[in-house]
Amino acid sequence: MPWFKIDDKAHSHPKWLKAGNAAIGLFVRAGSYSAQHLTEGIVPGVIAQLYGSVAQVNKLIKVGLWHGSQHDCPRCPQPPAGDYVIHDFFEGGRNSTRQAVEEAKKRAAGRQSRKRERDNAPRIEEENASNRPRFEDENETIYERNEPHFSGSAAGQEGLSQRDALDSVTPLQASPSTSVPPTEVQLASRDAAEHLPTIGPQPRIPAACRPLVAALTNEQMAVGWDLTANDWFLIEALIKRCGIPMLVDHARGQWQHAKTRPRGGNYFIPGWRSLPDAPQADHAPTLPSQTGPMTQNQMRRSLFTEAAAQLAAGGPQ
Repeated sequence: MPWFKIDDKAHSHPKWLKAGNAAIGLFVRAGSYSAQHLTEGIVPGVIAQLYGSVAQVNKLIKVGLWHGSQHDCPRCPQPPAGDYVIHDFFEGGRNSTRQAVEEAKKRAAGRQSRKRERDNAPRIEEENASNRPRFEDENETIYERNEPHFSGSAAGQEGLSQRDALDSVTPLQASPSTSVPPTEVQLASRDAAEHLPTIGPQPRIPAACRPLVAALTNEQMAVGWDLTANDWFLIEALIKRCGIPMLVDHARGQWQHAKTRPRGGNYFIPGWRSLPDAPQADHAPTLPSQTGPMTQNQMRRSLFTEAAAQLAAGGPQ
């Protein structure tokens, strides 16, 4: 930032004393303007009229602090017609030229840029280090693994797709030599292989939960029902505890106050869990073999048995 500098003895200089305080005020304001706009001592006529009066301008010219156009001072440049120039503006190097100020700005910008580079160097080095491969060949492309193996004629349409293969999984049968039901490990493996929540493109909805899903759909609350076995187990317990009307009524309030449209049925579960027991719950139908609340293993076996029956009948109902 350039400065308009004044000698510390200027306050008692004869020219200043002759000019008077009012004219010196114009002198200082015009000098500040020149330094800010890099006019190198030139004071536009409109600025002189804005900051002072004609009498003050004439006093500055009379005592030799300013010059008008066509002046005879050999040390000062000629200002444009109607403008003025401050006498000895660059005397002793107390004020800077436009070129000196611009070069100083460029040097300051360069210093600031180098400082930012130094400050950012550790962060950039850390980011680069986090992106380095752990092994020499980590970034090498393994084409045999990444490229798809489509035949020229079928374009990947021959044979069973992944979903078709999953849909045609044969239910696990108990070993002829034992009647022990599947263990947790066997059930978890079977669930992972069959994608328990769906049969093909359709969600698996236990029979005990279908009335609730149908009631929500009739109320125009259509959501996805690709839930886990644990979610269905909880929903069935909520149906028994609260009844379908209470669950549907609470879901309607959640639906109306949702900021965005709910996408899955699990959106309603936290609110349902906070509901009290219904005096007379609208119990949903249960599976024929079920005499009490289903355990997690029973829920999984029930879903699996139902899926197998649907597949044997030709697909999901």
